[in-house]
Amino acid sequence: MAWFRRSKENIAAGGPKKDMPDGQWTKCEGCGEIIHRKQLEQNLFTCQKCEHHFRIGSKEYFEILLDKKTFKEMDAKMRSVDPLGFSDTKRYADRIKNTIKKTGLSDAVRTGTAEINGIPVVIACMDFSFIGGSMGSVVGEKIARAIDRALKKKNPLIIISSSGGARMMEAAYSLMQLAKTSAKLAQLSDARIPYISVMTDPTTGGVTASYAMLGDIHIAEQGALIGFAGPRVIKQTIGRDLPKGFQRSEFLQEKGFIDIVVHRRDMKDAVTKVLKLLHD
Repeated sequence: MAWFRRSKENIAAGGPKKDMPDGQWTKCEGCGEIIHRKQLEQNLFTCQKCEHHFRIGSKEYFEILLDKKTFKEMDAKMRSVDPLGFSDTKRYADRIKNTIKKTGLSDAVRTGTAEINGIPVVIACMDFSFIGGSMGSVVGEKIARAIDRALKKKNPLIIISSSGGARMMEAAYSLMQLAKTSAKLAQLSDARIPYISVMTDPTTGGVTASYAMLGDIHIAEQGALIGFAGPRVIKQTIGRDLPKGFQRSEFLQEKGFIDIVVHRRDMKDAVTKVLKLLHD
């Protein structure tokens, strides 16, 4: 049984211990598979074993969806203010400042113009890492300006949503963005300019109640949580167990809320086909 015995001398004789670099491995939330970071990136941040889609930000999504070197950002320096002097565990003004420093983002959405397989578009993509992708005044204003740009250029609009809903720190100012963005999208519809809504995990709350569900075509990633109130809230409210897969993109497609559910690797092709269809 000598092979079970390890003395301090044996350990020392084995040479220096090799440390595992931080952040090189991650665990899949879907199946528990341990995945190397490089392998995850090569598979577009999806699990090869169970196809679970990891949450990604605008930087990664633009690289996946857009033609190289075509993205030109709009309103990049627009930042939220603290109109209510709100404070919970910390001051809202401090939370904004710290989140900007941590993420390198100005707010929870980035907008601009670009091309997808040579087709010019106006695009907006939300970042869940910025205060849960919550929709405040800046998000609403940037979405509204992106719609105005689509109207002016007569280019299709694409919005990629990832959000926990309205930003509670801005209260009614946040809720006003639902009406604001919805009214702007009505103008886009009147001008017969296509709008494709792409929903990722999660798309909930006020974003679902406004621009995310007002597309001409609704596309969702596999397994994305999409809804207004979350499943835990609904279950506690009605006191009943929910159907399997409730509020996931495949469930919503069955009920007619989602038109297309695709794997992330197929998203660019799916969006291109829709753009060509709507253009024709």
